[in-house]
Amino acid sequence: MSSAAPPSRPPVDPLTVGVLALAVASVSSSAPLIAFAAAPALAVACWRNLLAVTVLAPFTLARRRAELRALTVGAGRREGWYCVLSGVALAAHFATWMPSAQLTSVAAATALGATQPVWQGLIARWQGRRLSYPVWVGIGVAVTGAVLATGADVGVSGRALAGDLLAIVGGMFAAVYTAFGERARATISTTTYTTICYGVCAAILLLVCLVTGVRLHGWGTSTWVAIVGLVAGAQLLGHSMFNHALRRVSATTISVLILLEAPGAALIAWAWLGQLPRPYALPGLALLLAGVVVVVLGGARTGRRATPAALPADAAPPAP
Repeated sequence: MSSAAPPSRPPVDPLTVGVLALAVASVSSSAPLIAFAAAPALAVACWRNLLAVTVLAPFTLARRRAELRALTVGAGRREGWYCVLSGVALAAHFATWMPSAQLTSVAAATALGATQPVWQGLIARWQGRRLSYPVWVGIGVAVTGAVLATGADVGVSGRALAGDLLAIVGGMFAAVYTAFGERARATISTTTYTTICYGVCAAILLLVCLVTGVRLHGWGTSTWVAIVGLVAGAQLLGHSMFNHALRRVSATTISVLILLEAPGAALIAWAWLGQLPRPYALPGLALLLAGVVVVVLGGARTGRRATPAALPADAAPPAP
């Protein structure tokens, strides 16, 4: 990942706002569906990426063949590597965060994974971009709100400690994944980027599952329905929508908006799985929303100065 700042972005339009709202709603279904699926976390992660690529690949090959070829020659190779490295980081995120929820409490895993915006801010700083003071304050407030909203209860046992550490590492890799995606989406269409990224992620997770002996089949119908729901919702309408928005919204802002997944997942778990929110969830949600507003407004004041590079038009924002 280069330390140079990525190209400037065009201003946010109403379509991007709608895309982000749909993305947050879609990824909020992820944790409840994972909890509902009676399958190993790594296997679920593998299938959600593999099936997503199965959906995206025919469209990409039919509409983006020239763009795919351009990523293998000349200056296009650098952008191609951003896509590949993003897929590697996404696989590392799934391979660390999803098992963490089985080693420690779901609340602790969610809260510690919510440190992603902090790592995102540090990556942005390393890239040479100075985040304004309000943005850092907003990140701190939003992360604190996410911790309260999820009711983190960090454990002290060896098993829980391992899960807590994996959750933190998962948050770090999520930030790296988003940072590489921000660089790739500066010049690459959503369809091409997501197809390569999810394909690389699926290949790595499949290899890990095969090497470690994780079972990839033999589950009931309800588990497969949950996996398909993850593909359609969290993956294609969640991750892909966020990737689409990276063209106009910074990785730091995206990582803070992703924190809204926590209260969304809690509401779904309450309505569907009967898991009642903790008493301090509402104050935490208020802090989380306040932090998001501060980050968005602080980032908007930064402004964009340069004219962005031309980007191939997508047939539709989510590009599935």
